[in-house]
Amino acid sequence: MTTSAELTAILEVVRNFIDREVIPVESGFLAEGFVGVLPKLQELRGKVKEMGMWVPHLATEVGGPGLSLVEFAQVSEELGRTPLGHFVFNAQAPDVGNMELLLGHGSDTQKQEWLVPLIDGEIRSCFSMTEPGRAGSNPTWLATTAAKDGDDYVVNGDKWFTSAADGAAFTIVMAVTNPEAPERHRRASMIIVPTETPGFDLVRNTSVMGEVGSGWASHAEVAFNNCRVPLGNRIGPEGAGFALAQERLGPGRIHHCMRWVGICERAIEIMCRHAVDRELAPGKPLASRQVVQHWIADSRAEVNAARLIVLDAASKIERLGTRGARTEISAIKFYVANTLGRVLDRALQTLGGMGMTDYTPIAFWYRHERAARIYDGADEVHRNLVARTELAKYGYR
Repeated sequence: MTTSAELTAILEVVRNFIDREVIPVESGFLAEGFVGVLPKLQELRGKVKEMGMWVPHLATEVGGPGLSLVEFAQVSEELGRTPLGHFVFNAQAPDVGNMELLLGHGSDTQKQEWLVPLIDGEIRSCFSMTEPGRAGSNPTWLATTAAKDGDDYVVNGDKWFTSAADGAAFTIVMAVTNPEAPERHRRASMIIVPTETPGFDLVRNTSVMGEVGSGWASHAEVAFNNCRVPLGNRIGPEGAGFALAQERLGPGRIHHCMRWVGICERAIEIMCRHAVDRELAPGKPLASRQVVQHWIADSRAEVNAARLIVLDAASKIERLGTRGARTEISAIKFYVANTLGRVLDRALQTLGGMGMTDYTPIAFWYRHERAARIYDGADEVHRNLVARTELAKYGYR
């Protein structure tokens, strides 16, 4: 896949900024957490705005550089080379998906009140869908409800893994508004709930493999106890929550997968540098061992393949829409997630004891990106979809 001269220049600027400005902040982030380095990150965000690369996923008319999905995918890879890259450019999940959701389906009032400050980086948001008592593999089976009461919805329910809820100004909650609808995909709606609303409770940040996290870099349990918000806080038509979630998922999958490719590239870089510098004995670097060479070779081949299938899926989304690229969207999810796991494991093994520490970002990614095979639909669900599509070509239903 060819890259235009313009995009090549953009990628070079982004890479240089990540290497020079953002990666040096990693050690502080790994030692002190997100809140500990937030002042420095805010300073870097100001520099990104001056560069003209703020919100790189958005069109020019709303403040972005106007990149296509395929082009932003390649920028996302560069940002993914550090845990802080997407945040510094205001292209981080879950805000990136919420921006796209409000941009495409929000009312004028919602855009003015929530989208504009979100794009400007004045506030953050979160997304509340997954529930502790229900299988995440069946997003149409929700316990959280939003009952109409006059001009309001009254929201009740519990959610968890509401990423970045700590410090967020609002959440978009998926709640059942039409429990009697015969079509289960038409029962839920998406509703904006400001986090200052009485009855909204951030119960706690959930410890993930021993790390609680803070601010944007955290996952939370949240509760809605008779949360009352205006009917005008609903995004799109009533009962359209599942359809909006599916629409949000396609580009979001591209963002995630190319971020994973970026993580893999950084892991290979760290692995190779360590293999060259680390001596097993005088004059005998780790890189001289064939098994390490094979780990590096396998990682390079797998990451190159992962990049190409993601860019192909992005191209198909642009041409045919999310529905038309459904198989590709599922395929990249499990393929790239597993590639990520293998590459991180090889890098950690190559680093030995250092791989277990937070002196590099490998252990951080190893802890947090294992979830790549779970969130946005477990790998097994996506494998089933791809297999059914292939078998259908041969008459199997």
